[in-house]
Formats: sequence, C-alpha cells, structure tokens
Amino acid sequence: MSKKTGILGGTFNPPHLGHLMMANEVLEALGLDEIRFMPNHIPPHKVMNEDIRDDDRIHMLSAAIEGHPCFSLELTEVERKGTSYTFDTMKLLKEQEPETEFYFIIGGDMIEYLPKWHRIDELSRMIQFVGVRRPGYSTKTPYPVTLIETPEVHLSSTMLRQRAANGGTLRYLLPEKVITYIKENRLYES
Repeated sequence: MSKKTGILGGTFNPPHLGHLMMANEVLEALGLDEIRFMPNHIPPHKVMNEDIRDDDRIHMLSAAIEGHPCFSLELTEVERKGTSYTFDTMKLLKEQEPETEFYFIIGGDMIEYLPKWHRIDELSRMIQFVGVRRPGYSTKTPYPVTLIETPEVHLSSTMLRQRAANGGTLRYLLPEKVITYIKENRLYES
C-alpha cells in the first residue's frame, strides 16, 4: 500500500504557528500518513536573509515540530545546495520512494504564482498540489490544486523577524522552543 506524504516547503525563517496549523489541517483533511517540512536552500522566488544560516532554520524547525508524531524534516534541498527548484526535488524524492504519493502543500500566495514555477507542467503530473487559502490572494490557476479550508491566520515570517528585531513579543505566534532558540542565539537582532 502506498504512503501518502505531504511536503510543506519554505524558508521557515522563522517557522511559525501558521505553518504548523496549515500542515496539521492538511494532514487531517486529506488523511495523510505524514507531513515533511522541507526548508529550501535558495528559493528561486525570494531573497534570503543572509544573517540566518541553514543550521539555524533547521534547529528552529526541529524545535517547532518536536512532539508531533506525523511531522518530520525533509532536508533534501538544504543538503543539495544551489537554487531549490521543486521539480528537481520532487523528481529525486519520487525516484527514492516510488510507492509514495506526494502532496505538495502551498499557501494561497503561491497558487496564482504556479504558472511561473520551473517545469510546472511536468511537476503537476508528478505530484498533487494542495492549496491553503490565504487572505487577499486568488486561488484561480490552470493547474489542478486541491483546496483545503483552514482557519485563516495572517502570519508572515517577515513580520515576525521585524518584531523580533524591534524587541516585540513573539508569544502565541511562534512555538515557545523557537522563541527560546531565537533569544539564545540572538537571531534577527537589528
């Protein structure tokens, strides 16, 4: 019997409760076996904050998902280095795990951006996209996307980094262990 695996990619800089809630909602709604959080090395569509190392993002992500039996890390993109194209990653994972059905989870902000993805036509035949609505973004796309209704939480890592830099509270926005890691390692300080 094939395994049903959700992949949630992102910079996770930092990983916040919105990421965790989205993953858990998709896990339940689609009856998946697991969700793997996949930090990317160099996302093709974003400028990375160079002050934060891959190791820091991996430690924060590990702390964030600790204790959830169906959550794990997928480090393929970080280990591979270079630009993280989803097509290349998913082709590799499908070769390594031919029996696994992959569900690639994207936020509403990425749904309308899909036509610009690298080798999107091939990618959309290889995996099932799962879209989570996000306020202010369209869900119209020429590609097959399974839409999941989740409670809408408008959190962004950018806003959280700014708040951390300004000494603002992160309570109830990030898991406590992630807040502790940020403080202990003086991440995002201006």
